[in-house]
Amino acid sequence: MTVPFEVTTEQAITELVERFYGRARVDPTLAPIFRDAVADWEAHLRIIVDFWSRNLLGTHRYHGYPYQIHAQLPLKPEHFDRWLELFRQTAAEVLPVKDAEHVTERAEHMAKSFKAGMFSFPSYHGPKIWKEA
Repeated sequence: MTVPFEVTTEQAITELVERFYGRARVDPTLAPIFRDAVADWEAHLRIIVDFWSRNLLGTHRYHGYPYQIHAQLPLKPEHFDRWLELFRQTAAEVLPVKDAEHVTERAEHMAKSFKAGMFSFPSYHGPKIWKEA
């Protein structure tokens, strides 16, 4: 895996994650979702640092499936929009410009994919089982 991040370090990723979630936990739009979904913030932050470390530095510490977890939450498209707004702001503060652009592009792609999967078919409730009369 070729990693385009030459300056970003584990320390920078940790700062990005901690600063972002510090904001998200008090944000009027996001805080209620996180409050109900995250019981152990220390463990959650470690998982998220591992996720971004894998995505940005090519480490192999994260092995989860984030879409499945998010699909179970009571999310709306505006939650992803606000998440991206805060994430962009935090990345720009913490990372070098080029790395902030790259990580933001990845976050935007992830949010777009999640939104497409979660909100493209709002009336679909799974496969129907047909009974013959």
